[in-house]
Amino acid sequence: MLSIKGLTHVYPNGTRALDGVDLELPKGMFGLLGPNGAGKSTLMRTLATLQTPTSGAIRFDDIDVIAEPEMLRRTLGYLPQDFGVYPRVSALDLLDHLAVLKGIASRGERKDTVETLLHQVNLWDVRKKAVAGFSGGMRQRFGIAQALIGRPSLIIVDEPTAGLDPEERNRFLNLLAEIGENVVVILSTHIVEDVSDLCPSMAVLAAGRILVEGAPADLVERLSGRVWRKIIDRAELDAHRARHDVIASRLAAGRLIIHVLADTCPDAEFEPVQGGLEDVYFSTLSASRRAA
Repeated sequence: MLSIKGLTHVYPNGTRALDGVDLELPKGMFGLLGPNGAGKSTLMRTLATLQTPTSGAIRFDDIDVIAEPEMLRRTLGYLPQDFGVYPRVSALDLLDHLAVLKGIASRGERKDTVETLLHQVNLWDVRKKAVAGFSGGMRQRFGIAQALIGRPSLIIVDEPTAGLDPEERNRFLNLLAEIGENVVVILSTHIVEDVSDLCPSMAVLAAGRILVEGAPADLVERLSGRVWRKIIDRAELDAHRARHDVIASRLAAGRLIIHVLADTCPDAEFEPVQGGLEDVYFSTLSASRRAA
């Protein structure tokens, strides 16, 4: 269990990146949704002990993460949003080197670990190729392999599918789903589909605060009967925003499809639509902006 209480982080320039974050995360996949600049990467870096929060508490099982960061690092796997690799170093050699840094001193144990991980992430056939020449999806799978060294109990992945093509994204998400059955996995992303496909629990973070939390299906159910759709000309969008709570808009064949949140039908030209997790996300952000 990962417990986060009152977590706040204020940068030296006065930016409040986290503002009293409270979360309780059991084993399994947990999705953290939020727009760019929401504070997701700050939270991930703080949980990964790469920076110390201004205030608050983090516990992972019996570990006080802020007081004992080294204890957490022994059981942590971390895939940051961007990670560098050594040029001209093969996947096999680089993973072996990282296993040494992770504390696996025995050459035999390292060999078994590295070979098992390369098979698990489907990179065995390219093990002798330089990681610097891998495609985006292959590099992300290598990133997961290095994060799994030492059988971590807590795995943090930050924006892992950004820039991947659909096939690589599916491979990567399937790999995460397999991993997430027995450990705590935090998936930080701004891609709604990643969370809806994988995570039994989630939260939306914006402006450093948790705005909503729960099971995706339960959050979607809260919008039942309250989402309405209408096709309009693009020039009409501002007028509809002035009259209605427009939570999303999508361009199709030169016209806009808008989704409006309302307890009753806004007018006769609207039709009811089954809301989805994307509507939950956009309506949550819309309410937050209005409150600000």
